[in-house]
Amino acid sequence: MSIATDTPLLTLFRPFELGHLHWPAQGGGLLIGARDGWPLHQRSLPDLVCESSFKPDVDALLRSGLAVREPEDTRYPLVMVLPPRQREHARATLARALDRVAPGGVLLACQANDEGAKSGEADLRKLAGPIESLAKHHCRVYWARAETGSDPALLAEWRELDAPRPILDGRFHSRPGLFAWDRVDPASRLLVEQLPDDLAGAAADLGAGYGYLSASLLQRCVGIHSLDLFEAEARALPLAEKNLEAHAGRVAITPHWHDVIQGVPGRYDVIVCNPPFHTQRAGDRPDIGRRFIAAAAASLNPGGQLWLVANRHLPYEAELAQGFDSLRTVCQRDGFKVVQARRAGGGG
Repeated sequence: MSIATDTPLLTLFRPFELGHLHWPAQGGGLLIGARDGWPLHQRSLPDLVCESSFKPDVDALLRSGLAVREPEDTRYPLVMVLPPRQREHARATLARALDRVAPGGVLLACQANDEGAKSGEADLRKLAGPIESLAKHHCRVYWARAETGSDPALLAEWRELDAPRPILDGRFHSRPGLFAWDRVDPASRLLVEQLPDDLAGAAADLGAGYGYLSASLLQRCVGIHSLDLFEAEARALPLAEKNLEAHAGRVAITPHWHDVIQGVPGRYDVIVCNPPFHTQRAGDRPDIGRRFIAAAAASLNPGGQLWLVANRHLPYEAELAQGFDSLRTVCQRDGFKVVQARRAGGGG
């Protein structure tokens, strides 16, 4: 998605343009769920601090010269939020944001109409009492004054809504807001069904999520001696590590908070991947998957294998043919395809 079309980020500043709100004279502002875009650069925003757990967004913010900090306890006179789509995660984000507002300060949030704006507005009203709102660009921006009618019991409840929890009969731990957070994604399940048990050597999982593919790979393939987990969402990595604890004594497991489309360090004999093919605010993005494939091709050893699953309609064949010496469509089912791609130079 082009930064220029990020209408929630654009609409977030509508109350300032109309004079309903003013940027704090002291103390600055915090933007939770931050992503870069020209609305952050078209006006003076003294002491703006950005917070994000998504590595591509963090990298873009830093490249633009914006201040990015890890979550902390500092309170601000203005806290702005671009809430996530998933409802429990969004409610927890609003609760955490309200905790960061200084006494008498403002919590301001904005969402696209088709990304839960109506629900988000209702949730802030439940959480913080009276609110004001505006509509523009198919979005709603809404805000509340801290401590004007907040519900302490609800605030405590919502703080915990995105806490890690057991899923799949306790076999894994996950949390709301991650991809397929409370289930096994059917594409990943299909890939696991097709994996051979003789894969061996150094392995990587590109886009590891909460670790389902990695756990299945290590359970099936005892010849894997090391595994690197690459994941752009920081909230997923500790869970992936926890879900792989049973294998940590046998396999060297290393997590990486990393944007795979920038390439990956290291050399590998095996790569497994269910690449993302869309963003939160856009439809199909096959270019993301193609860049995952290019990253895999560049980091595989001679004879190394990529095992990839994708939606059947996505046009990855040209990138696969360019980066690998042999291709095989292992399976097509339920709208997905599993592909084995191999670099030349190995046996078997």
